[in-house]
Amino acid sequence: MEPPADDELRSLHENASGAGLRRPRLLLLVTLAETGGAQSYVASLLPAVVQDFDVAVAAYGPGPLRDAAAEAGVRFLPLRSLRRPVRPWRDLAALVELTRLLRAERPDILHASSSKAGVLGRVAAALARVPVRIFTAHGWAFTAHTGLASALYRWADRLVRPLTTVTVCVAEQQRAAGVSARTCDPERTVVIPNGVDVAGMPQARGAGGRPVVVAVGRLSPPKDFLTLVRALVELPRSSYEALIVGDGPDRLRVEDEIRALGLADHVRLVGDRRDVPSLLAAADLFVLSSASEGMPMSVLEAMAAGLPVVASRVGGVPELVVDGETGLLVDPGRPDDLAAALLRLVRDARLRRRLGDAGRARVEQSFDVDAFRRAHVELYFRELARRRLPAPMP
Repeated sequence: MEPPADDELRSLHENASGAGLRRPRLLLLVTLAETGGAQSYVASLLPAVVQDFDVAVAAYGPGPLRDAAAEAGVRFLPLRSLRRPVRPWRDLAALVELTRLLRAERPDILHASSSKAGVLGRVAAALARVPVRIFTAHGWAFTAHTGLASALYRWADRLVRPLTTVTVCVAEQQRAAGVSARTCDPERTVVIPNGVDVAGMPQARGAGGRPVVVAVGRLSPPKDFLTLVRALVELPRSSYEALIVGDGPDRLRVEDEIRALGLADHVRLVGDRRDVPSLLAAADLFVLSSASEGMPMSVLEAMAAGLPVVASRVGGVPELVVDGETGLLVDPGRPDDLAAALLRLVRDARLRRRLGDAGRARVEQSFDVDAFRRAHVELYFRELARRRLPAPMP
């Protein structure tokens, strides 16, 4: 079905406004409220949607997403059963909980992010007859896992594909991977790259002494911080300091590796922090050693801060980092290669400045948050209009 023309859209909007109808309801669903890329994605959307939509955010547990919802004046709906690990009985309870929530909230649009919320949320939305069901694949779970877990996520995404109104991929590579795996329909899949508030990001000023290498991310697969630690041990001890920002189930393994390699005096593990922009501004270069990615917000933020980036050549990362122009790319799981790239930048302050300046310019041109927000709002308008539902005018 073709969407209404602009004049018909305007008529629908004016009739709804004249009749005093409610604003369209938008429910943003994420598995967990903790620190992470999907959570940052939702938080970045909130300022753009609160004016025209009745917005609620649903997730499990505490975390920065709760604070972002409160700051935006948006209702936060705490979930009890939705968790990341696959547990059949708990997942069934989460499905029941989500279905009841959606029937009570009656959103016009469900927009789910993260793999578990994406699968269960789309099923629950179909059962609750939510008209528009959108899923954002921040990185397909079947590529981030191996063995049985990978197969389960692949088949789960295939099964819920017919229930999906639109799939949003954050990178062209992710769209290609989903289409190839038949986890998304090419005619109903769009690419909206992540965005970052470039103007609001403090600029890197450097440490002033030994170069500071900073890494930010959840300490769990597929981030692969062990490869980073094993690369750092190959650098001269007096040539750098390193800061690992984040927490997660792999923290003890990373701490043990740091101690075992004798790096405790050079590598600090500082846990989750709310002042990541300030930490980036005090660093000299950024590193991402992931085995799998979509389009990582951490890399965007580092580039916006003017830091050169050393990153794994995975997922949508090459769509962000231009090798040799805005940073250096290496194959994943290769400590020697990662160490060589880090050493180039640790030793060459002029190269760091050149790559960092180019990276900031690239983010300003192609990945600013305003374009990211506008693309999502226009997507919501189109999908409401396709169903002849009253919608705010773009």
